[in-house]
Amino acid sequence: MRRTAARPSAGAALADTGTAVAAGPAGHGGPAGEPGGSATAPPAAGAGTPGASRTAPDVLRTSTDVLRTASDVLRTEFPFHLPRGYVDEQGTVHRDGVMRLSTARDELIPLRDLRVQENPAYLSVVLLGRVITRLGTLTSVHDGVVENMFASDLAFLQDFYRQINAEGHTRAAVRCPHCSEPFEVELGGSRLGES
Repeated sequence: MRRTAARPSAGAALADTGTAVAAGPAGHGGPAGEPGGSATAPPAAGAGTPGASRTAPDVLRTSTDVLRTASDVLRTEFPFHLPRGYVDEQGTVHRDGVMRLSTARDELIPLRDLRVQENPAYLSVVLLGRVITRLGTLTSVHDGVVENMFASDLAFLQDFYRQINAEGHTRAAVRCPHCSEPFEVELGGSRLGES
């Protein structure tokens, strides 16, 4: 029985050739020394490595498609878990939700709202109603839902909003009160008393 070698995948060909390409601003790899370029030049075609029949541009094009880093993707939605949960008219408790990043429009439009003009503290309620995209099984989330949340959930969402829009993530640096060792905690939501 005759055995044939399996055709190497694009990732395997890159690993075998030693080509390292970082994705550039638009995900394009350029020549070595340029932003998004490779650290080493690809070997010449026919250098005796798997995938050697590929030309250098093919290797670069394939490598940019394969080697994506987490920093290339902007995360715009963040899941959370409310400490108490929103209770709807039927008595159903909704705890798990998703909040998206705020836009300038999200922060400007509530300033025209009469409720906000009369009471500036209402700004966070209107703003959260715009950026929470999902909460439990509710079909829509709006400022009416937010204003009927428990105070602890509102405070949690205000902190969560500030964290994702200022830092771009939901982790906070803290220090252990006992040993003073620094560590990070996830603010994306947990049950009361958990970190």
